[in-house]
Amino acid sequence: MKTANRNIVHFDLDTFFVSVERLQNPALQGKPVIIGGMSDRGVVASCSYEARRFGVSSAMPMKMARMMCRDAVFIRGDMELYSRYSLLVTDIIAEKAPLYEKASIDEHYLDVTGMDRFFGLLKWTHELRTAIMKNTGLPISFGLSVNKTVSKIATGEAKPNGELQVPEDHVKPFLAPLSIRKIPGIGEKTYPLLRSMGVATIDTLSRIPLEMMERVMGKNGIILWERANGIDTTPVRQYSESKSVSTETTFEQDTIDIIRMKEILVKMVEKIAYELREQQKLTACVTVKIRYSNFDTHTIQQQVPYTAFDHVLIPIVKELFDKLYQRRMLIRLIGVRFSKLVPGSQQIDLFEDSVEMINLYQAMDRIRGKYGRKIIRRAVAVNTVGELAS
Repeated sequence: MKTANRNIVHFDLDTFFVSVERLQNPALQGKPVIIGGMSDRGVVASCSYEARRFGVSSAMPMKMARMMCRDAVFIRGDMELYSRYSLLVTDIIAEKAPLYEKASIDEHYLDVTGMDRFFGLLKWTHELRTAIMKNTGLPISFGLSVNKTVSKIATGEAKPNGELQVPEDHVKPFLAPLSIRKIPGIGEKTYPLLRSMGVATIDTLSRIPLEMMERVMGKNGIILWERANGIDTTPVRQYSESKSVSTETTFEQDTIDIIRMKEILVKMVEKIAYELREQQKLTACVTVKIRYSNFDTHTIQQQVPYTAFDHVLIPIVKELFDKLYQRRMLIRLIGVRFSKLVPGSQQIDLFEDSVEMINLYQAMDRIRGKYGRKIIRRAVAVNTVGELAS
């Protein structure tokens, strides 16, 4: 089951949002910083290590965070700024790494298997980390080991702002004493279950018979058992800027009805933004496309803060359409595309949106998942559904 001779690096930007804010305002260094929605109904999106010492954590209600750390500096946050720095880090990695995967807005995996024939891998990775810090000013940590799981755990042990290599023959001794909380995939539901079984360390989990783990937890039990034993065959999936979701529609009769076209664009955004959330992806680039009756085709695109929210994307798409449609000729086709996708939850975009907004989207998406994506839509798009490609 084990893949031999792999070398995987996991890079993770330390307290990413906070670190970016400290670049903008060095006076924040050393102070407890909490980023998120500013109202009592808001949620903590990120916090500094200084704030964590008071018990503050991500996804905590902002009202509770204020009570726990009254002297913290509270910041609404700026996803446009964070997205820009995230893309900058990705560009630096893309220039150096033979194969990399952008796992989230602040995480990357690199497959450097085989490079040890030409480079000292620890030295090469250290130099890449140094280049990222020099060119961005951001602290970043990495773990270097035999697979994604061990490398990610190693990064966690290297933080803050450190680096750690775990060679193949050190994997078991490295993992053994660590808490099971360190294993990716053990969350708020799985942890209490394992603790009720008397499991606290990775070593204990690794010794449970595989058949028992499967019987108690199903397929997920097998995955967790493998990770506890340092086994993970998940490949690093090549990151590509061409990854996208898109939709377009060709009119039965060419049109200059701007109101109608904008209604259709709204429906398009609803459709593919829902696809993003289904796939747990975020977009950082929006493209609008039009094709005139003479088949001339034009596109316009804009970098955007990472998001998967309709109400954020719809105004951007309308604005791009207004910029693009200047010739007032009949239009044959319109389309929308979201690209520069990364895995991620919309939970990170909590600066402007209350927890009620997050819950609203989650509720709508559950209904769509159960009864079909067309069951809920904006009123402006109701009359366009027949014109939209499924």
